[in-house]
Amino acid sequence: MITDLEVLSPAGSFDAVVAAVRAGADAVYFGAPLFNARRNAKNFSREELKLAAEFCLIRGVKTYLTLNTLVSDDERKDALDVAKFAWECGINALIIQDLGLARLIKKNLPFMPIHASTQLSVHSVEALESLKEIGFERVVVAREMDKEALKRFCKRAKELNIEVEAFVHGALCMCLSGQCYLSSLLGGRSGNRGLCAQPCRLEYSYSKKEGHFLSLKDMSLIDYIAELKEMGICSLKIEGRMKRAEYVAAATAVCRAAVLNEPISEELKQLLSGIFSRNGHTDGYYKNALGKDMFGYRTSDDEKLSQSLINSAHELYRRERQSVAVSAFLKVQKGIGAELTFSDNNGNSVAVSGLKPEAAINVPLNESFAKEKLSKLGGSPYFIENFSCKIDENLSLAGSELNRLRAEAVKALSAKRAEVTKPETPLDYCFAKQNKSGKKEIKTVARFRCYEQMSKDLSGVSAVILPLKTDFSALSIGKDIPVIVEIPRGIMYSIDFVKERLAFAAQNGIKAALCNNIAAFSLAKEAGLFIVAGFGMNIYNSDAALSVEELGAKAVVLSFEMSVSEAERCGANAPKGIISYGRLPLMLMRNCPIKSIDDKCKNCGGKAKLTDRKGVEFPVICEGEFTELYNSKYLWLFDRKQEYSALDFEVLWFTDESCERASEVINAALAKEKPDCDFTRGLYYREVK
Repeated sequence: MITDLEVLSPAGSFDAVVAAVRAGADAVYFGAPLFNARRNAKNFSREELKLAAEFCLIRGVKTYLTLNTLVSDDERKDALDVAKFAWECGINALIIQDLGLARLIKKNLPFMPIHASTQLSVHSVEALESLKEIGFERVVVAREMDKEALKRFCKRAKELNIEVEAFVHGALCMCLSGQCYLSSLLGGRSGNRGLCAQPCRLEYSYSKKEGHFLSLKDMSLIDYIAELKEMGICSLKIEGRMKRAEYVAAATAVCRAAVLNEPISEELKQLLSGIFSRNGHTDGYYKNALGKDMFGYRTSDDEKLSQSLINSAHELYRRERQSVAVSAFLKVQKGIGAELTFSDNNGNSVAVSGLKPEAAINVPLNESFAKEKLSKLGGSPYFIENFSCKIDENLSLAGSELNRLRAEAVKALSAKRAEVTKPETPLDYCFAKQNKSGKKEIKTVARFRCYEQMSKDLSGVSAVILPLKTDFSALSIGKDIPVIVEIPRGIMYSIDFVKERLAFAAQNGIKAALCNNIAAFSLAKEAGLFIVAGFGMNIYNSDAALSVEELGAKAVVLSFEMSVSEAERCGANAPKGIISYGRLPLMLMRNCPIKSIDDKCKNCGGKAKLTDRKGVEFPVICEGEFTELYNSKYLWLFDRKQEYSALDFEVLWFTDESCERASEVINAALAKEKPDCDFTRGLYYREVK
C-alpha cells in the first residue's frame, strides 16, 4: 500500500470542496476572487473561504489557497490582506507565483508556508536552491518534466528538505506555465494575471493543413502513482478548478484508490476517462514521448459523454465520508446525568451530559446496546474506532437519549476541530518603494538570437546579449561593449552543456548572464557570472525586483505585461529596463507544433509559421529543448522613448531579422524614429486584465 502520499484536489466552488473531500482528498486547493490563476472560476468570497476552511478542518483535510498571479505595486496591500485572512482561517499554505508577494509573505507572515506555483516554470533541479533561499517549502513542478527528470529533481529536493508536488490528471497547456503571453498580447487577458482566454484551443493552419495545433489532450498519470511515490513525490495534484464538482469527485476517487492500492473498477475508469476529455488522455510528457499523439481538442461527442456521466459521478460524493476516527467513552451512573466523551487523534476531546438514568424495569442498559446506538454516525465525518463505557448495574437509558448525546457530541467535536488558534500577526505593509527618479538618457542593449545576426556597427549600443552557442573566443566586438551570455529559458537535459558553455564564456572574458528562469541563477553563480534577471522572471512589482536582487541580480528586465507607467514606477536598486523592440515571445513549448504536423520537420529557423483563423501568421523557432512561438508583429517603442526614459536601459530583441535589418533597427532606436514596419505597442499602453 502507498502511504503518506497526498491526494490534492481542485475546487472552484464550495460544491467542489464537498465533492473532493467526500471522494477521498487529503487536501484541497482553491482561490479567492482575485490574485489566482483561475479568476474565471466561481472562487470564494471571504465568508466562503472561512466556511471551506472549517469544512476541511473538521474532516482533517488540508487547504491551500492559490495566490498565484502577478501582483502590481498597487495590489500588494490587498494581496497581503488576503494572505493574512487565509492564515487566520487556518488555511495550511499559499501557492505563489509572484516572487515579490512571496517576499512580502515571508516578512509579514513568517509562519505561513508557501508553495512555489507551477506558474514559476520550475523544470530544472538547479531552481531548488534559489527557491529554498526565498522560503518555499514545496514546489509544484512543471507538467513537462518526464520520469527521469522528476527522479533527479526529487532526489535533490529531498537533500534540501523541499517537498515536491506534481500534476497527475487534468488539462495540459501547450506552453510552459508562467511563460505564456499569447492571451495577453492578443486580447489583453493575461494568464499570468488569471484571465487566460485560451486562444491556444482554437484552430490554426500550417502548410495548407488545419487543426488544433496548439491544443494538447489532458494528462493522466494515474497508472504511474506507485512510481511517483517511489521517486519522492509527496502530493498528487489534480487540475480542474474550472471544472464541475462531478469531475473533481471522479478524479479524486480514482487517485484515492490508486494511492491505497485498491483495484479500480472498469466502471470508475470509464467514468474518469469520460467525465472530461479532449479526444482522450496522454502520458506523453512523463514518458518523454512527444509528438502528434499528445494533441487533442474537446469535441461535441466529448461534451455529450460528459453530460451522460454527471449523475454517476454525483453518486461518488452524495454521502458524507466517515474518515475521522474517534474514541467514545460513555459513563452512566446512578443519580448522575449520563456523560458521553468523544476524543479524536489530534488531542481534541469534548464531553456532553444528558439525563439521569432510571432504574431498569425490564432489560438494563448494556455495552452492546450503547455501542450500537452511538456508532450510528453515518451523517457525520466520524466513526468510532475505540469504544469503552462505565455503566452501573440495573440502570436504563432510552435509545432516544443516546441518540441525542451522540448528536451533541458530534456537534461539539466539530466545533472544537474547526477552532483556529494562530499567533497575532500584525502586518507592517513595509513595501519596496516605487521609483521617483527623473528622466535620463537610457542605454540601448541589443539581444541577438545568433552571432551571425549581430550588426557590424554597434556604435551607440551599451551591451550585447548573445546565445550560449556563440564562439566567445573569436568575438570581434569593441572592448567597451560588455557581452552578456543568454541562458535558455527551457533547460531539462542540457544542463551539462549549459554549464560547459557558461564556463567557456567566463574563460573568454564574459562577465554576465541573462537569466530567464530561476534555475539559471545558480548556473550563472556557479560560472562566476553576474546575473541579469530577464523577462521570463515575470518581474511585475517593486518587491519582485528586490527579490531577484537578493538572489544576486545586478540588473532587471521588467515584465512586458506591465504598462510603461508601471515600469517607470517600479522600484529597484539595480538598473532596470524593458524590451522596446522585437517579436515578443508568446509561448515556450516542449512539444513543437510544427513537428507534430510535419514528420520531416527540421530546425526551420523561424521560416515556419502558424496561421490563425484571421490569417495572422506567428513564427515558430526551435531552440535547444524547447520551441518558441513569436508574435506576428514587431514591438516598436523608440518614437515614444521620452515616456519611459526614467528607466535605465531598453532591450532590442532580435529573432528572425537579418544582420542588415538589425543594423537599421539599432540606428532607429538611437534616433528615436517612428516605426517603418507592421508594428505593435505590445501591452505597454493597454490595460492588461
